[in-house]
Amino acid sequence: MSKHPIRKYDAPAGGWGALKSVAKTLMDQNIAVDGAKTLLRANQPDGFDCPGCAWPDRDHTSTFEFCENGAKAVAAEATKFRAGPELFARYSVAELRGYSDHWLEGQGRLTTPMRYDAACDHYVPVRWDEAFALIARHLNALPSPDEAIFYTSGRTSNEAAFLYQLFVREYGTNNFPDCSNMCHESSGTALKKQIGVGKGTVSLHDFELADAIFIFGQNPGTNHPRMLGELREAARRGCAIASFNPLRERGLERFADPQDKVAMLTNGSTQISSDYFQLKIGGDLAAIKGMIKHVLERDVEVTGQGGDSLLDQAFIAEHTSGFDAFAADVLAEPWEIIVEESGLDEAQIRRAGELYLKSERVIACWGMGITQHKHSVATINMLTNLLLLRGNLGRPGAGACPVRGHSNVQGDRTMMIYEKPPAAFLDRLRDVFGFEPPREDGYDTVGAIEAMIDGRAKVFFGMGGNFAIATPDTEATARGLRNCALTVNVTTKLNRTHLTHGREALILPCLGRTEIDIQARGAQGVTVEDSMSMVHLSSGINPPASDTLLSEPAIVAHLAHATLGERSRVPWLALIEDYDRIRDLIARTFNDFHDFNTRVRVPGGFRLSNTARDRRWLTETGKANFVPARVPTDNPIHRARRMHGDRPVFTLATTRSHDQYNTTVYGLDDRYRGVFGERRVLFIAAEDIAALGMRAGDWVDLESLSEDGVRRQAKRFLLVEYAIPRGCLAAYYPETNPLVPLSSYADESRTPTSKSVPVIVTPHVPDTEAAAPRQRDIPAAVVR
Repeated sequence: MSKHPIRKYDAPAGGWGALKSVAKTLMDQNIAVDGAKTLLRANQPDGFDCPGCAWPDRDHTSTFEFCENGAKAVAAEATKFRAGPELFARYSVAELRGYSDHWLEGQGRLTTPMRYDAACDHYVPVRWDEAFALIARHLNALPSPDEAIFYTSGRTSNEAAFLYQLFVREYGTNNFPDCSNMCHESSGTALKKQIGVGKGTVSLHDFELADAIFIFGQNPGTNHPRMLGELREAARRGCAIASFNPLRERGLERFADPQDKVAMLTNGSTQISSDYFQLKIGGDLAAIKGMIKHVLERDVEVTGQGGDSLLDQAFIAEHTSGFDAFAADVLAEPWEIIVEESGLDEAQIRRAGELYLKSERVIACWGMGITQHKHSVATINMLTNLLLLRGNLGRPGAGACPVRGHSNVQGDRTMMIYEKPPAAFLDRLRDVFGFEPPREDGYDTVGAIEAMIDGRAKVFFGMGGNFAIATPDTEATARGLRNCALTVNVTTKLNRTHLTHGREALILPCLGRTEIDIQARGAQGVTVEDSMSMVHLSSGINPPASDTLLSEPAIVAHLAHATLGERSRVPWLALIEDYDRIRDLIARTFNDFHDFNTRVRVPGGFRLSNTARDRRWLTETGKANFVPARVPTDNPIHRARRMHGDRPVFTLATTRSHDQYNTTVYGLDDRYRGVFGERRVLFIAAEDIAALGMRAGDWVDLESLSEDGVRRQAKRFLLVEYAIPRGCLAAYYPETNPLVPLSSYADESRTPTSKSVPVIVTPHVPDTEAAAPRQRDIPAAVVR
């Protein structure tokens, strides 16, 4: 750890700092030359889709189209380092648990299927056929298919996801918890009932036309760096960009594009946000409702004076339902409550509302800062209400833009990795494949953990990801996994979930996105869907990390063949000889994928239809619905403060550092926030540090105030003074995931409330070494 972990960083997002970070990452992975060559094929028609975020790139044909965090994801996958059987022979599972997630990631690519041997507490090599037979034996011995859990990461390709859901539904269950449950489930839930489609409605071209872009609860500089290029161009042509975020984030302030020669030579940068509103954590619903209140009040004022309405009355009359009741609810909401709950004053909210009124074409973007609250669905409904007021849905330069995380998280849901499949899809599956799929809803992520804890689920199969620490309530999740008879993880790297296992366990190493996938009919490509519904091919270019790796489609097909045997009419092994055969089946199952193999080979791929963009509303009313919601004044934060009125209760938001992607920790720096070599930090306002009687640099412990009676703590965090509203805190996950109660989730969507955790802060009390040894982060080279 650095002796001085907190240092001021004044440079813009991107720029030379990003290039330096990319170069260091390539060096650290021992791929300085090969890694650079690999990056030049990222997001190219004859290359691979970036395994990082789901932000699209223009036509999937541009050159040099990658970002700092995408480069880290590519480098991590293309690393020269290997975590082979010798690593597991040297370290027991108990010993491996003592190392940090960063260290585990740093061991390199897994090379060999491994089986847990309880007698020696080591993972030992296993043949692929033995692994598939072990899984099949467990699955076929279960009294009910519903006792098995099938988790999916957002990295999984469309082809693998389709085969996966087909196998699992033929096996007999809809138990499909996935990463969507923990991130944008609130978006899909809100948008489906309101506009009839659970996806965003915009394209990249709309960003060229928008008059204003409103960004809520999102930090593109770290989470979606390629988005900064679009924001920079919008800002340069005079588009207003209004950012709503509790933290001052560098990527929302200034950006220097590393691919802009002039900016790099002159150390220039572009201001991103024309307006920056630092509201309280969870204050977005109140702020947006206040903006709408301003718009409605101004409309009453203008029309009362004989002027034209400020609203799109024709759109409201033809395309929407429920406006009158909604408007009455908004006008009845007191400004005092709006101001108190948003953390913004009335003048700021009215300024934001006026900015909306002055803009003919508006895009609203949001991330997990919106989706992971108790009232997340209501907040997204309110944001959509704002767009509906002036017809900002279904026309160029305007629309809703939920910015997805992992590279194919949206595609996986399109392929029906979904625990609540619609009846029409199940009917189609029955008609195409000749079996009756299960009709009962399955477990989402929270439900899956609960089922494993109480014994209703006995087998866990993870298709990618790091379930043990991506989920809330880390200790509860660990109890659930350890209660399983079998846990299986398909993966490229070692992570914490592999060390939090059932009585029997398997680690199944797979090909990465950057690697050549050779099957019986030659090299294969897979497809992914980005945040804006573009579907395109991805073909690896590097030799596999090991000749024993299988692709994800191959793993699913072999598992289905071993488990279902002659019961299945699906030719599983023939399908993976040529992935065109899988895509033909996808085309038969989903109307939007007609002529799949032809359309996806057009440079740039093709865009899936979007009924809301076409102003066709597949809702119960047949129109887009205005949905009212009261500003919450009695959520878990309010109740915790009332109960513990004698001490400060803070609202904690879990967040990423700049050196991680989801739960994957690439390094220990958070450059834009001025943190170097340390992850256990707590961002807090200077006034709150003083009120606690502490100083920046002190070490503290955190305890969440849950309503289930369980005491949850996360210990030893460094106080870091930061520009954040009073009463609000931010810290990295997964270090703070143990504080998020399993029982605390968003209304309607059941997304964990990881962005609004009531906590108290106390001086750090060291544990004894025997009771709680700290994780070690010895450089990986020590064991290579």
